Amino acid sequence: MLIRYFAAARAAAGVSEETVPMPDGASVAEVADLLTARHPELGRVLTRCSYLLDEVAVRDLEAPATGSMLDVLPPFAGG
Repeated sequence: MLIRYFAAARAAAGVSEETVPMPDGASVAEVADLLTARHPELGRVLTRCSYLLDEVAVRDLEAPATGSMLDVLPPFAGG
């Protein structure tokens, strides 16, 4: 799965995007745990992030992460 990081998530991960193999049936929450294991600094950012799965907002983090792309979006300031 292609993971794209934005703003503070990109800074914490140290990359703007990466391809990560996903276990079958993994939830979005489990993907977040996997990303934290890969990038420990990212863990404290992910607790405040929202996610887009194939450009659709994720409302339930326990939902299966079935898709080809996950965007990790920290809160943005401004208007």
